[in-house]
Amino acid sequence: MIELCELTKRYGPVTAVDTLTCTVHQGQVTGFLGPNGAGKSTTMRLILGLDHPTAGTATVAGRRYVELPAPMRQVGALLDAGAVHPRRSSFHHLLALAQSNGIGRSRVDHVLGLVGLDTVADRRVGTFSLGMLQRLGLAVALLGDPPVLILDEPMNGLDPEGMRWMRALVRDLAAEGRAVLLSSHLMGEIGQTADRVIVIGQGRLIANTSINQLLRAGGRGAVLVRVAAADGEDFAQTLVSAGAAVDRIEDGAFAVSGLTSVDIGRMAAMQSVPLAELTPHRLSLEEIFLGLTAESAEYRTERIPKAAQREAAE
Repeated sequence: MIELCELTKRYGPVTAVDTLTCTVHQGQVTGFLGPNGAGKSTTMRLILGLDHPTAGTATVAGRRYVELPAPMRQVGALLDAGAVHPRRSSFHHLLALAQSNGIGRSRVDHVLGLVGLDTVADRRVGTFSLGMLQRLGLAVALLGDPPVLILDEPMNGLDPEGMRWMRALVRDLAAEGRAVLLSSHLMGEIGQTADRVIVIGQGRLIANTSINQLLRAGGRGAVLVRVAAADGEDFAQTLVSAGAAVDRIEDGAFAVSGLTSVDIGRMAAMQSVPLAELTPHRLSLEEIFLGLTAESAEYRTERIPKAAQREAAE
């Protein structure tokens, strides 16, 4: 279990992590989300003792990382998969770590097979693709068979098959009773992998809940309405007059919020406006995330491309 209590980290006038309190439980995958600059990497470094908090605590199994008697056996971390000497083989990289932490050679062979690198164990790491480096980084995290895993963007560089494999493995690891903290910008993968999510922005906690509760809280989003272009402007104005917010996507097509699809259908029938499409849309995890973090995003783009508007409404 990972516990953060009023965790704070300041760099001069900048507060990277601001009184963060939350728990990562055993037997669950917890997605760790936030825009760039939100404080995710700093938080993970604080948990792993790579930086010192200004205030508050970050503990694993009730102890600070520096107090753990056998850290690699208690916490496995994947933060930078490329932090390996390029002339060393994956086998010898893992073997050196195992020997310096009192872990047997058989465990090296096991984790190489687990991550699919057993057939290239003697190849120099400098010849590895990014996806292979990610697999090696995961092997390092699993080397001590720890009950707690901290994985930062583990799916970067993986092809679709590799992403599916990683997703299944992470869920299997949690099912074995491990606590898994998974940071990622891939909302689709988080939605399919995580049981819970912790969302932060500007170092502060925004949400700490289950995936299902977060999606339910998002409720209904817009309703995609499509009519003949000739009817579009008048019907859109009718909807606005009824209190709806209307975002035009293209001629005759718009996203409507504030009215249900039943309301919109009834109004179309009263005005004899043929509907080509009337599709309720539930907010995706990505849309909910963007809404939650809109005020804390480090970089903002005011103009949204039309293709993105259409995608959001479909």
